[in-house]
Amino acid sequence: MRRERTLKIVLMLLGLLFSAAGYPLMMMVKQDPALAMMMSLYATLGIFLLLAARDPSANRSLIAFTAWSSFAHAALMAVQAFLNLIPRRELVGVAFFVVIGLALIALAPAKKPVEGASAVVA
Repeated sequence: MRRERTLKIVLMLLGLLFSAAGYPLMMMVKQDPALAMMMSLYATLGIFLLLAARDPSANRSLIAFTAWSSFAHAALMAVQAFLNLIPRRELVGVAFFVVIGLALIALAPAKKPVEGASAVVA
């Protein structure tokens, strides 16, 4: 019970945080179109995370997607920082996304057993 409650809180916080990306999105549309496009994805993901907080076990795939896409984002940012494509201070973002991924994987709801498995008819 405690794990599910913690997961719901994490989903709510991430949902609010990612949804808040909508505000800077409006400011960036003309200045950095690529960043604005990425922010639009996170703002949308935030809304779905807020909805998933109601029933996390019914939204396992969304939680897994959020975790693994956070790891992918962190890995790409780390490579870009080490190749000096982005400033080294962006490594803080790498840590942020790794923490998100780890938290969601650790708190992910267990897979429910399949009920009513069909019997093989001979």
